[in-house]
Parts: sequence; C-alpha cells; structure tokens
Amino acid sequence: MLESSLPLMIAVGATFFGAGLVKGVTGMGLPTVAMAVLGALVSPLVAASLLVVPSLITNVWQFVSGPAVGPIARRLWPMMLAIVVGALLSAGLLVGGDTRTTTAALGAALVGYSVYTLLARQIQVPAGVERWLSPVIGGGTGLVTGGTGIMVIPAVPYLQALGLSRDQLVQALGLSFTVSTLALAAGIGVHGAFTLQGIGLSTLAVLPALAGMWAGQRLRFRINPAVFRNVFLIGLLLLGIEMVLRPFRHG
Repeated sequence: MLESSLPLMIAVGATFFGAGLVKGVTGMGLPTVAMAVLGALVSPLVAASLLVVPSLITNVWQFVSGPAVGPIARRLWPMMLAIVVGALLSAGLLVGGDTRTTTAALGAALVGYSVYTLLARQIQVPAGVERWLSPVIGGGTGLVTGGTGIMVIPAVPYLQALGLSRDQLVQALGLSFTVSTLALAAGIGVHGAFTLQGIGLSTLAVLPALAGMWAGQRLRFRINPAVFRNVFLIGLLLLGIEMVLRPFRHG
C-alpha cells in the first residue's frame, strides 16, 4: 500500500500537521488539505486510507462537543443516510486502479470547492425545500466522497445555507464529515482496499493532526482568519488545477 520510506513518512506527518493547523484556525479543512497534499504524493486511494482515522477522531470530537447533538442529528439524518449510499456507490472509482482518472477527479473537486468558496455569495435554503433537498445534497456529497475522498462538496455550502447558528453549523459540519469518513472507509473496505497496514498508518497520523489543531487554535488569535482562509483556498485552487492537468502533461 505505502512504502514506509523515511522521507515519505516525514511528508505524511507534515501533511497532517498542516491539515490540523488549517482546521484549528478555520474550524474545517483537515480532510480536504490532507487529500489535496497527499494526492500529489501518493495515489488518491492511499491518501484516502491514511485520512480515515484522523478525520474520524477530529470530527467526532467536533460534533459531540456542541450543545445540539440530538436536534442536529434528527434534522440531518436523511442527508447523512444519502451520503452513505452515494459513497458506497462511487467508491469503485477510487479503488479501481486508474490513478490518472482519480487524480484528475480529485483535482476537479478541489477546484470546484475553492472557486465556489472564494466567489459565491451566501445563499439561504427555504425551509420548504429542505426536506427533499437534503437527501439530494447528501447523495451528491457521498458520490464525490467515495470517488475522490473530498467531503466538502456540496455539503459545506448547503449546510452554510440552512441558517444554523455558529455552534450548530460547527456541529453539523462535524456530523457530515464524520458520516462521510465512515462511508469512505466502508466503501474502500467493501472493495478490499482498506488494509491493517492502512489502519495502522492512519492511526499514527492522528498525533500530528492533533498537534496541528492545537497550534492552529493558538494561532487563530494572532492572525486574520479571513486572510488565512483566502490564502488557503488559493493554494487549494492552484493544487487542484495542477492535478487536473497532470494526466495531460504525462501523456
């Protein structure tokens, strides 16, 4: 799955520290940053396998530490169920062995998320459409998650449009990322690609991820979060463009 060379292991540790740093400053971004950077170093399948345990632990913590666990879960369960179904349906793309296609798909997801977040205005979802729109958004999120390992599109813009309070939004994002992570792990596992080695390496990645989150939370009070967020998104955009173009450059 992953050759345990010292330079690569250092790169993986540094990646999860950086991803945790972004999450500590912005409240989100660990899975996205980890997939983006690791996807440039190893195959998207390996990157997704490494992502599972750190993403699960940090996002379960984010969900259960807020005041509205029950109400958020009851409100969003149709979306969460659809995420699982979508991820299971699309995981075959990630484990299919065609790294050129999965790398390009991962890059396209990064470009779409970055451009939308940088340019789009905040929208509001009318209460009357949430009942049927939530499963649609969940299914789309699951398809993207299973096929690329990216969990933010279209879930994050949709949850931001529901008019939740700040604390509720943080919890809703934690729930969505938790379910997406579990669905991704299940999708990889169904195809026999989630190995004991992958679980062990993913577990080791928790330590730098938590260290990065701690550093990011301290840094948050010393920098402008909006400027940090925009720089982060521009970096994701450039990396996504490179990943989309990579198969064409290499013939």
